[in-house]
Amino acid sequence: MKTINSRQNPHIKAIVALKKPKGRRSQSKLLVEGIRVVSTVIEAGWQPLDLYVTETMLKTAQKISSDDNITIVTDPVMEKLSQATSPSGIVGVFKNPKKPKTEKLHSGLVLADVADPGNMGTLIRSCVAMGFSSVVIVDGADPFSHKVIQSTAGTIASVDIFVWSWEKLLTNKNKNELVALVPRDGKPANILNKENSLLVVGNEAHGIKKEWITNCDKKVTLPISGRAESLNAAVAGSIALYLLQNQS
Repeated sequence: MKTINSRQNPHIKAIVALKKPKGRRSQSKLLVEGIRVVSTVIEAGWQPLDLYVTETMLKTAQKISSDDNITIVTDPVMEKLSQATSPSGIVGVFKNPKKPKTEKLHSGLVLADVADPGNMGTLIRSCVAMGFSSVVIVDGADPFSHKVIQSTAGTIASVDIFVWSWEKLLTNKNKNELVALVPRDGKPANILNKENSLLVVGNEAHGIKKEWITNCDKKVTLPISGRAESLNAAVAGSIALYLLQNQS
């Protein structure tokens, strides 16, 4: 079994480069960290190119991957690879997912300039939990960044991720209806059809751009009876997805 002891090893340097968008694009690879998240993406069909583990995590890693894909690293090397405050002891390198074909776009979620990686990851996780298969990313955070992947708890591997411009979405939405989630003046979520609705969740600070709302087929609003002006984007989107899954 392969072993790496040096933080200056060229393979380690190449992996560290994957922490940045430029590195992920140039190498067509991404990082997944932690046994729970790594296990989840493998179960969903992502195949690891390499798993880097500490001695204490070796037996656990061998339960989810063959020895050919496993490299043992020292704790200092793992600290360099890890993006967590407390390294978990396992980091996986995976190929960037293939871009899904346009015809695979079905009901689900549109994240329109969602900038916070935690919100994006939470919304993707909610989308999977509610049984939807499509997530369209328009601007905002990088869906394959560490914080987004970790926030999805690995469920990102269970949906088709479309990274499109707004214009491409309008051209390729097919029979799907774009449903803008707005803080006021929208209709109740029970008007929706879960079979052909793409719920549009906007930027945390500014919401959905006005021109984009104009392009949407419907608007829905979650009624709030308390004093809060609005809900967090991830909370509102998750509630709306829950309501949408129960519509016929």
